[in-house]
Formats: sequence, structure tokens, C-alpha cells
Amino acid sequence: MSLDQPPITDPTVRPAFHLAIPVDDLARAADFYGGVLGLPRGRSSAEWIDWNLAGHQVVTHLAAGARPTGASNPVDGHAVPVPHFGLVLPVPDFHRVAERLRAAGTTFVIEPYVRFAGEVGEQWTMFFHDPAGNAIEFKAFADESQLFAS
Repeated sequence: MSLDQPPITDPTVRPAFHLAIPVDDLARAADFYGGVLGLPRGRSSAEWIDWNLAGHQVVTHLAAGARPTGASNPVDGHAVPVPHFGLVLPVPDFHRVAERLRAAGTTFVIEPYVRFAGEVGEQWTMFFHDPAGNAIEFKAFADESQLFAS
């Protein structure tokens, strides 16, 4: 393969990402990812659970020990937690997830709001933590074609 060409060039190929994250309690992770977020559960063991996040594989792995917390970067006047992962949703789905999180009593790190209003990349965004402290962002672009706009 040539290094001057990206490894995935077929625009019809939509590969799924795989992300493994540490959790300190699989039952609490199952309650959150399966119950609060409503993600379909895949394979599992006593040490991990696969979750279907819109066709992507997120795996909660039981991992003891402290993890670094508190890192953030300023974005649009907010302290965005780093690291974090998430999903880009259509706007109506974003609002449904926000309501589902509110109904479950989720504490937001950054409440749902419109970021970069009136600018390129205008988007709804929200940040919250899972029970193990993993930061999650869900967002929705006013114009999805601006996902990678500069």
C-alpha cells in the first residue's frame, strides 16, 4: 500500500470502529449502557461486555485501579473533558438521547447546548460521564456536511 493514499478509499465502505474502555463495575456499566443509553448488548464474559453504539463496537472492560481524571481543553467557553468518546447523531436523535439522560438523572459535565452558533460547524453538544468516570460526548450538526469543515 502506498503511504500517499489513505487505507480506505472506497466511499461505500463504512467501517465500524472498536473502542475498549475501562469500568470498575460491570453491573453498573450494564445498567448505564444497556439501560440508560439503551444500547443493544452483544457478547460478554465475566470481564467485559460488547455494546452496539450505532453499529460501532464499544467494549466495557472490567479494570481495577485508579485512572487519571480532570484533564480538559477549553472549547467555546467550556472545559471539554479529555479523553472522551462519543457519537454524532441526527438532531432529533440528539434531543431524544438528552431527554433519556435527563430522565435517568444523569449529571452533565456540559449541558446540551448549541456550540459555534452561526458559524461553520454549528452543532448541538453534551458531555457526561458513565458510572466509571469515562467522559462521553454526543453531538449533532446543524449541517452534517460540515462534520470535517475547517
